[in-house]
Amino acid sequence: MTVTPSRQDRPRSWPVPTALMALSAIPLTAGTLRLIQLAGGPQAMPSDHRFTGFPAALIVHIVGAALFALTGALQFVPRLRRRRRSWHRRAGRVVVVAGLLVAGSALWLTVFYAPQPGTGSVLFASRLLFGPLMAASLILGFAAIRRRDIAAHRAWMMRAYALGLGAGTQALTGGVTEAVFGRGTLSGDLAKLSGWLINLAVAEWFIRHPNHLRRGRRTSRRAAVSSPTEPAGTLT
Repeated sequence: MTVTPSRQDRPRSWPVPTALMALSAIPLTAGTLRLIQLAGGPQAMPSDHRFTGFPAALIVHIVGAALFALTGALQFVPRLRRRRRSWHRRAGRVVVVAGLLVAGSALWLTVFYAPQPGTGSVLFASRLLFGPLMAASLILGFAAIRRRDIAAHRAWMMRAYALGLGAGTQALTGGVTEAVFGRGTLSGDLAKLSGWLINLAVAEWFIRHPNHLRRGRRTSRRAAVSSPTEPAGTLT
């Protein structure tokens, strides 16, 4: 006997990917506006003269971040991951390559471009730390799946994805910090640092409690099968 899930049960696998896409919406929107600006479009945001001469690293960073954030979010959809494994593998390769481009371009922007106005040494050191850490996590995750160590693969890819989505959390922590403490170099740097640390803490929690999400998925499946008022699907 096989159970075909109903259409009403399918959207329940999307809350996590949807939340991740929403978290990345602010930095991706800003990046898109910056690309439009660099292409000679309207000045929808303040210009940044640091990139007018040679914006290649910034373009790589923005495009790579978009691929990394959106494709990575889809990796959290159980239906795609389990039933379309070839897609999962191909998308995983895109995530790894895009993530390495993001980490490499972030380091390039940090070392070879002038610092962003209003930032200080704490943010500079943080970027030098988390960029290589993200790249290392991606490489370790890829190496783990090559040796069929699924648990290690998931753990390292979650850490890499958490670091890659740091800009999304930083938009929130930056707004809170500015509202409470006002604008300042140190407070701004610490707000951005806390964005990475929060994401890593959340990722580590889910890595150490993998049954938390699975329990919710099993509950939704049981509810779909046993509901007396709504048919769960087709039994064959």
